[in-house]
Amino acid sequence: MNVLRLAKIELRRITAGRLPRLAVLALVLVPLLYGALYLYANSDPYQRLDRVPAALVVLDNGDSAAKVAEHLRSSGAFQWHQVDQRDADAGVRDGRYTFALTLPPDFSAALSSAADFAPRQGLITLTTNDANNYLAGTMADRVVGEVRASVGAEVGTEAANKFLVGFGSIYDRTSQAAAGATQVADGAGRLATAQQALLDGVERLSGGAASLSSGLNTMRDNTKDLPAQTSRLAGGARQVADGAERASRTAAEFAGTAQGFVDSLDTLDARAAAALRQAGLTDEQTGQVLGELRRLRAPVESANTTLHEAAGQLGALAAGARQVTTGADRLAAAAPALAGGAARAAAGAGELNAGAVRLRDGERAAVAGANDLAGGTVQLRDGLTSGLDQIPHPDEATRDATARTIGDPLAISSVADARAGSYGAGLAPFFLGLATWIGAFVLFLVLRPLSSRALAAGGSGLRTALAGWLPAALLGLAQVTVLFTVVTTVVGIHPAHPLAAFGFLALTSLTFVAVVHALNAFFGPAGKFLALLMLILQLISAGGTFPWQTLPEPLYPLHAGLPMGYVVHGMRHLLYGGPPTGVGLDALVLLAYLAGGLLLTTLAARRRRMWTPARLRPELVL
Repeated sequence: MNVLRLAKIELRRITAGRLPRLAVLALVLVPLLYGALYLYANSDPYQRLDRVPAALVVLDNGDSAAKVAEHLRSSGAFQWHQVDQRDADAGVRDGRYTFALTLPPDFSAALSSAADFAPRQGLITLTTNDANNYLAGTMADRVVGEVRASVGAEVGTEAANKFLVGFGSIYDRTSQAAAGATQVADGAGRLATAQQALLDGVERLSGGAASLSSGLNTMRDNTKDLPAQTSRLAGGARQVADGAERASRTAAEFAGTAQGFVDSLDTLDARAAAALRQAGLTDEQTGQVLGELRRLRAPVESANTTLHEAAGQLGALAAGARQVTTGADRLAAAAPALAGGAARAAAGAGELNAGAVRLRDGERAAVAGANDLAGGTVQLRDGLTSGLDQIPHPDEATRDATARTIGDPLAISSVADARAGSYGAGLAPFFLGLATWIGAFVLFLVLRPLSSRALAAGGSGLRTALAGWLPAALLGLAQVTVLFTVVTTVVGIHPAHPLAAFGFLALTSLTFVAVVHALNAFFGPAGKFLALLMLILQLISAGGTFPWQTLPEPLYPLHAGLPMGYVVHGMRHLLYGGPPTGVGLDALVLLAYLAGGLLLTTLAARRRRMWTPARLRPELVL
């Protein structure tokens, strides 16, 4: 008999009758029930979290607590019930609420405490009960993390906004300071100019004071003997005045005597005329004699006039001398005060000169200081002006955007070479592989691993092995066809490479059928137990949920040696897309297991051509 006829006989055996046909149908649908229904039930549980009841306790009346509560209620994550603390604790204990989230009374105050430089964290209390659901607590931790990030971003944005407003205030104040520094620099320049002019005046004052001091010192030296000299002058003036008065009186006496003599000459002329006439002279002769006498009188009269004038002048001289005496007396009286005043003036001039020198030196220092002040204020102005551009002064829109960036600096741009799309799609490679293994396992609950007719006929081991594998392989292909169709159409998992994914899943089914077939054929009833054990080992080592690198290191050889890990890896690349790295190796590993299974079955067929008492009466029948 050939292989196809033996396979047909086995298929006819298991489909003879109504119940056997239903059993075959059930065998075909087992992977569907395991794989498709499980994936359907877990297609996207995160989209239904709004049906999970959770308690929210808000003990704070502040704005921050109200915002957090509103954020939670509007997030769509969990079915929030805002209750008091007692109801929340009781609800978590009796299962009415999966978990409870509590905002304490000082929550808002704690969030704003950094503004008073007394920072403390806002506390969020999460109350869970693993008896309700273990993963619910894990999801609640995720919600708390999102709340923490949201609150942190809001608080950080507000703090950064205040920080940037402070920069704006600093900029305005610095701008005002720069304007003031410009005015100060201008004033300092004018002050330096005025100080220089003042210094020039002080220099001239110092020179004049020195000249005045020198002149007054000379005056003091020249007037120190003035009192004695004026005293002698007053004495001499009195002597002159006394002599002038005596001379004046003498001259007056001489003038009186001379005038009397002149007056007596007139009488003499009269007596002479009378005597001459008596002497017999004629009038003409008498006239000639009198004329001669008058000519002789002229010098006497002139001398009398001169004497009178001299007497008058001597009188005036005496009066002037007396005035000089009076003035000399007053000068002698005032000379000591004048000499003392000159000495004091000289001393004061010396002090004035010393003060002028000190004023000049001080003004020179003031000029230097004014120049330094002018230079310093210019540097201050330039420094403030140049530093002004270095102070951030964004407008309101830029400030708000900057504050949001500082408060929440991280934006995530997800770039995926391949994307599953949902929680169920993420589990699909693992559960499709498990479904094909379970489908292969249940097939041999009905099918016989090896045909008794072929064994009795003494056919070749390979033909017997293929005859036993082929019916199961056909049913396995029927299983994956139904499973793949329902998963891709009803469940909604859409492979990136549908034909390749179906072909890889079909290869998986053929391989798993060959392996389970070999175990049953070689080990007999114990083969079913070994197939179940192999299933368990693949469940824990395939890396279907968590990355396989998270396995304990002793399980690494199981991951590398068993076929399920390669099935998961290949199906992920074919379902999600991206570069098919390693899919060829995965297919080669499955082909190697397929060949190994057929080889082991061939060995079992050759061994089973000999009947033994153990085969006739087995110790264990499954």
